[in-house]
Amino acid sequence: MSKRRVVITGLGAITPVGGNMAESWKSAVEGLSGIAPITRFDASLFATKIAGEVKTFDAEKYFEAKEVKKVDLFTQYAVGATDEAIKQSGFGDATYERHRMGCIMGVGIGGLTTLEKYHEAYLQGGPRKISPFLIPAMIANLAPGNVAIKYNLKGINYTVTSACTSATHAIGESYRMIANGSHDLMVTGGSESAVTPIGIGGFCALKAMSTRNEEPTKASRPFDKDRDGFVLGEGAVMLILEEYEGAKKRGANILAEVVGYGVSCDAYHITAPSTDGEGAQRCMIEALADAKLSPADITYVNAHGTSTPANDLSETMAIKQVFGNHAKNGLLVSSTKSVTGHLLGAAGAIEAAYSVMSLVDGVVPPTINLDNPDEGCDLDYVPHTARKAEVKRVMSNSYGFGGTNASLVFAKV
Repeated sequence: MSKRRVVITGLGAITPVGGNMAESWKSAVEGLSGIAPITRFDASLFATKIAGEVKTFDAEKYFEAKEVKKVDLFTQYAVGATDEAIKQSGFGDATYERHRMGCIMGVGIGGLTTLEKYHEAYLQGGPRKISPFLIPAMIANLAPGNVAIKYNLKGINYTVTSACTSATHAIGESYRMIANGSHDLMVTGGSESAVTPIGIGGFCALKAMSTRNEEPTKASRPFDKDRDGFVLGEGAVMLILEEYEGAKKRGANILAEVVGYGVSCDAYHITAPSTDGEGAQRCMIEALADAKLSPADITYVNAHGTSTPANDLSETMAIKQVFGNHAKNGLLVSSTKSVTGHLLGAAGAIEAAYSVMSLVDGVVPPTINLDNPDEGCDLDYVPHTARKAEVKRVMSNSYGFGGTNASLVFAKV
């Protein structure tokens, strides 16, 4: 059986830079940072006091008031972003059988807010203070579970948890399921809400985050020699993937096509990437092979670009190895984490959505705060200002703790 074509018909977003996809994309293109002092809790004792928090969100738009307290924030974000994506896709016009419509989501950590809340309750009042909603609210697979219940999706349903590669894996596996014929429509993407004392404290203990607390909007600075770590973000971004002929038949507005997916593992270190970017190279090569494209066919790479010393140089080296002469002669590369911060399990989803929008609008979003590129970081990272371009094919990269890597390739239809 030949591989079926897979297209994207809807996008939805709740992010540090916007309450929907249009706002989130506009902020990325305009280089408007969503990083600010933490308001969710008192961060005064932490080395890092800044994050990319979701600024405005009303859970009661998607859940009854009495149900909100039973659902962790990451699931609330997931349902909110799904609602927007489904509305854009014209989901109600789909005639697919319900058991051939599924949901796979990337969630890196899950319900830290709920876990911390009830741990505190336990310490104060013992086991009787632990809510029966603790486990259903906290566990990662209840994000796609709640989405499936709300929208009657009776096909495959699970969560991918692979650190910062979670959402890219989720989108890639959803693509495969449609391409191989087992499903016709997939709701996919990622969600995360880890701006909590334990979330911030854990990454501070790793010394992985920026401490540029006095200049929050300048803290995330991928590829810059003065970068000092990533900035934690939160939110959810969801995509609707469909089989091409079915989407075309129902008159769906097709935004782009998923044409390639590659995966690999560094098998090197629990937190650091391999120094030569070998694993990153392999997943990019595999994605290109799956898409039946050459490196020169890619216009733009949305880089993982975390603003950490190790990642940015390693990824740059990998891109140069894979793309050869094209890396410095026409290839555009940028990191939108400079605007949004790092959404962990949802990072691959927002970056996939930005990749799709670059195809739709013919615009490459910038890498802001790139004032002085570090030694070895010598590609065209589209510094400071977005660039109009004839964007035909885009690669989006994600790499995570444990050496897990994935790349997606999107194309204009």
